[in-house]
Amino acid sequence: MSTLLDIRNLHVSLNIPDGQLRAVRDVCLSLDSGQSLGIVGESGSGKSLTALALMRLLPRAADCRATRMQFQGQDLPALSDAAFARDIAGPRIGMIFQEPMTSLNPVYTIGRQMTEAAIARGMLSGPDARKKAIDLLDRTGIPDPEARLAQFPHQLSGGQRQRVMIAMTLMLDPDLLIADEPTTALDVTVQAQILDLLDDLRRERRMGMILISHDLAVVAERSDKVAVMYGGEVIEQGTSAEVLRAPAHPYTQSLLRAIPHLGGPPGRLGAIPGTVPSLLHPPRGCIFAPRCAHRLPECTTARPPLRGTGDTHRYLCTLDHPPQVRLTSDPLIGSGAVDGAEDVIAASHVTQVFQTRKGLFGPKREIRALDDVSLSLRRGETLALIGESGSGKSTLARIMLGLSVPTQGQVTMLGRPVSEISGTERASFVQPVFQDPYSSLNPRRRLAEIIARPLVLRGDGDAAARKRAVEEAMDLVRLPARLLHAYPSQLSGGQRQRVAIARALVTRPKALVCDEPTSALDVSVQAQILNLLDDLRAEMGLTCLLITHDMAVVHQVADRVAVMYQGRIVEEGPARNVLANPAHDYTTRLLAAAPRFANDAPVPEVAQ
Repeated sequence: MSTLLDIRNLHVSLNIPDGQLRAVRDVCLSLDSGQSLGIVGESGSGKSLTALALMRLLPRAADCRATRMQFQGQDLPALSDAAFARDIAGPRIGMIFQEPMTSLNPVYTIGRQMTEAAIARGMLSGPDARKKAIDLLDRTGIPDPEARLAQFPHQLSGGQRQRVMIAMTLMLDPDLLIADEPTTALDVTVQAQILDLLDDLRRERRMGMILISHDLAVVAERSDKVAVMYGGEVIEQGTSAEVLRAPAHPYTQSLLRAIPHLGGPPGRLGAIPGTVPSLLHPPRGCIFAPRCAHRLPECTTARPPLRGTGDTHRYLCTLDHPPQVRLTSDPLIGSGAVDGAEDVIAASHVTQVFQTRKGLFGPKREIRALDDVSLSLRRGETLALIGESGSGKSTLARIMLGLSVPTQGQVTMLGRPVSEISGTERASFVQPVFQDPYSSLNPRRRLAEIIARPLVLRGDGDAAARKRAVEEAMDLVRLPARLLHAYPSQLSGGQRQRVAIARALVTRPKALVCDEPTSALDVSVQAQILNLLDDLRAEMGLTCLLITHDMAVVHQVADRVAVMYQGRIVEEGPARNVLANPAHDYTTRLLAAAPRFANDAPVPEVAQ
């Protein structure tokens, strides 16, 4: 097997006003043709910067050095920027970025953006490029792919834009594909379809793949090798089985305890205390020592040695032997809804019909987003609403929040019609957490202003009281105080989601409607947020409607599940019953597509 990529001692430093940020330090990675390497770790650990360094997409002020960076035996640093852009970036190394809306040109059609590079490089003629674009859009699961070529990015959903990015990268048939969170915004069925496609292409073309993801279950299923990064360093790497089945570093063990599993009883997740340290002044000793439960005095004074448990399994740790892993979880402390609990929010026979037309003068047609849906959310429970994109979940959530008026049917809050409740009263009772934090945060306001905004609108407290409430909310979602005066554009995707959750929690509402609240979060932060929701449920009887495509999260925290398909509720019941013994074929398909670890519950058989 030939070596595709070989990186030795990669260092990346960024010059910022406060000093030099040592973002990536002494990273060594290798990959053979046809292999898949998964890179995992929390936000700020250096995963994306490592990929950007390989693609020469770092900021101009960045200092990037490596003792070796070879691709197919070619020395990449020796190439000029023009030669790298012409010969390497695109046709030989392709990259799928995390946020598709910032990577797609809003004024160009999907068709132009997909075919432009292949035509300009002389790889395909116009008709052949168009034919290949349609085929790739179809293979990535986009309906009516030919019509999509004439559309613009804003006319597609977030998941569809991500699929376009994947198809566009595959247009040039790269030898190495770098996928940075490629399936974050996708449903489990589409996620499985995309990952199957990438696996097929790897086998067909012996393409290498670097999969950067916070979903360790996906990495466990799809990667041959795994590298765990923390604080800019690779602290453990080896084969997927070695790292994720028998983790040796305390950080890797902590990550695995933070992951919701479909196997075993539901319970609280093993959240990692503290936050990733600032890399302006990295500690003299182990980078993970401040958060490690097994820390020794020497961990803070000297660099840990490189140890191994086999031919390929390596990890950085002061401990002579890996600590024992406790895989059992503590039980949930929130009690859920009691028998006879009142309905906090109830939708009765709700139908939502949208009018649309194809073209300016085309005939009108109706889209029935919701079709006679009835759903109640009882006090103290966590109700999970699951289903694919386009099934009507978000539309139903907006109606239950009182943000949209249904075509037919009625929504009540504590027995009162939503139409009779003022916006201020609704906001003090229920708060939303939307799926896309970037579009729901004001880019011109600092974090302190964004989080305090609900308090300002309600007239709660003075400036000092609001500041204390904001700091408490930021601490709840593990946002460091140094970000208090930052803008949304200065944060990572996971940090922006935490800001949205902090803003929703700052008023201590009685109910939350969460639309994919943890899809952009690291597993450690996701564990903190899910445990926080459990704490609030126990402390104040918080009621939660959780819209998610993560079946393991549903298993871990939900009391009840409602499954939506094509605008209707097709299955509803206690979470354990629905996930263990699904009655509807659609629920069975969702469960079968969910990524799993080897020790998870068996996949239900799909009825033929």
